[in-house]
Amino acid sequence: MAENYTDPSGNTAQFRAFVESPEPAAAAPAPSRLPLIAGIGVAVVVIALVAWLALG
Repeated sequence: MAENYTDPSGNTAQFRAFVESPEPAAAAPAPSRLPLIAGIGVAVVVIALVAWLALG
């Protein structure tokens, strides 16, 4: 560590600038879960159809 290290928390102006800084940009919204739910529904229907044909 350098000899001339200055702790930023000890400087009131730097601390205020940190506290008053704007919030970082929000993360992108989560993708829709509709395709996942629809895919599971289609898979269940296909499995049921194959089972019905195999046992029928």
